[in-house]
Amino acid sequence: MGVHGRAAHDQVPAQAGPALNAVLAVLAAYLLGATPTSYIVGKLARGIDLREHGSKNLGATNLFRMLGWKYAIPVALFDIAKGAVPVLVFSQPAWLAVAVGVAAVVGHMFSPYVRFKGGKGVATAAGMFLALAPLSVLIAIAVWGFCLWLTGYVSLSSIVAVLTVPVTVSLLQPDSPYVFWASLSLVALIIFGHRRNIARLLAGTENRFRTRGGASDP
Repeated sequence: MGVHGRAAHDQVPAQAGPALNAVLAVLAAYLLGATPTSYIVGKLARGIDLREHGSKNLGATNLFRMLGWKYAIPVALFDIAKGAVPVLVFSQPAWLAVAVGVAAVVGHMFSPYVRFKGGKGVATAAGMFLALAPLSVLIAIAVWGFCLWLTGYVSLSSIVAVLTVPVTVSLLQPDSPYVFWASLSLVALIIFGHRRNIARLLAGTENRFRTRGGASDP
């Protein structure tokens, strides 16, 4: 009786351990993704709160508009790493890799450090899919660059590029259902994050990043 009782008791932590580890991994990815890189850089470099300047978005594009490439490029790379690192660290099982990636993107978009007002999630999502579906990301980057050259709108280019990811994942990785469903979820999240941009695009009031001739809008 005592032996059986102890075995039953010991089974509880053995079963709960992996679940707890998964929860902690997702939480850690969320908090890493939530690190408001552009906000920190804006404060340290110029003492400004990006939420009160430019597009008021905490992303590398707005940081570029306010402070230039010297600050925007490192921030963009860090935001990409926020999505890639959790996926690479927690690469197995496949569902956990997807879960931590999504958590990092959600953290970037809804950061508790800055009252849940973060960035649009594109760079962090790109990092996540660089780890999960690198060829799909390379195709999306090419689409983004072409669309940006063609229209000058970062927001429109980001939306169009993100929309290609589920298509290419389904074609190139048909045996990766978790990645496919994650790509659909992130399309919805990123379009939601761009809802104000979409309204401005429809109204014809969205700011251009640059024109096809290479000049920046004022």
